[in-house]
Order: sequence, then C-alpha cells, then structure tokens
Amino acid sequence: METKNTALLVMDMQQGILPMLPISPEVLISNVNKAIANARAKNMPVIYVVVGFRAGMPEVSPGNKSFSATKERLAKVNMDDFMKVDSRVAPQAGDVIVTKRRVSAFAGSDLEVVLRSQGIQHMVLTGIATGGVVLSTLREASDKDYRLTVLADCCADGDAEIHNVLTTKVFPRQADVLTVEEWSKQ
Repeated sequence: METKNTALLVMDMQQGILPMLPISPEVLISNVNKAIANARAKNMPVIYVVVGFRAGMPEVSPGNKSFSATKERLAKVNMDDFMKVDSRVAPQAGDVIVTKRRVSAFAGSDLEVVLRSQGIQHMVLTGIATGGVVLSTLREASDKDYRLTVLADCCADGDAEIHNVLTTKVFPRQADVLTVEEWSKQ
C-alpha cells in the first residue's frame, strides 16, 4: 500500500464519548492502538478528530435535532475534558488534532486544509460512531475524491446492527473495508 499520501484518522475517541458506548471499549481501544502503531511504523500521519463546542455551545442551532438534544445534557460539562482524546489512544507530539462542530470530520473544521497541506489523498478511518462520524466523513470524503479505507474493527457504534450493515453493505461501495490485521499486512 502506498503510504506517502495516506493518513490515519482517529475520530471522536474522546473521554466524553467512549463512556457512551453500551459495550466495553477495551477491544476497540486495543485495535485503534494497533492501527496507530502501524501508521507510525510506516511514517504515516495520524490525525485526531474531536467534536467540541465553546462554553454554552453557541454553535448548536435549535434546528439541529441531534446536537440540540445533546446541548442540554452537556450544558454543565467541562468542554475541555469532554474534548480530550482518551489517554489510552492519546496523540503524540507532532500529531494534528482537528476540532469539528458537527458529525462529519470536515464540518466546521480545518481538516481539508490539513490534508491538502500534507498532500494526503487517501484516508484510513477509525472512530466512534460507525453510523455517525465514520459514515458522514466517508460520504463527504468520497464526494471530495479521496481514496478511503475503513478499519471495521477500529470503529464502534451503539447499535451493532448499524455497524454491521454499514461495514458489510454500505461502506464497500465507496471504500476498502478491512480489519486492522489485514491493513497492517499491506
């Protein structure tokens, strides 16, 4: 696999999001760490994407059904703590952290500028949730003509059926879908 123009995206692996999974995140964290180690061994950039807002969440419109429902629940949460990448998959010096304001990694962020500046044409996607950030980022990135790989066992969703349908039926139309083990052997 050509790694010169490839980046690994680690999306929404945050202190404030991991506890929302209905399953233990240990296997996911272990797999994402394998992907990070593989990317670093191949001198591939690791880009972290987090979702976050200013205090009081002024970026959230009452017209946005999912985020406005979250606004009340997060009103008293320390946003710096919520946005922090979980220490078990933490960034290293030199890794880029991109903050987004919606579901897609591109929405309200400077991700595309970062990708262009590094000549990235191929993204390897990991993260929470498969039906959220992974789906939205994949669709937008595909429309922007990026090559895509999804590491199915480095993604998780609160609904296992959604994860399975996306990784076996929907994503293969626009991306290569592999396990971290398969990807590491390329």
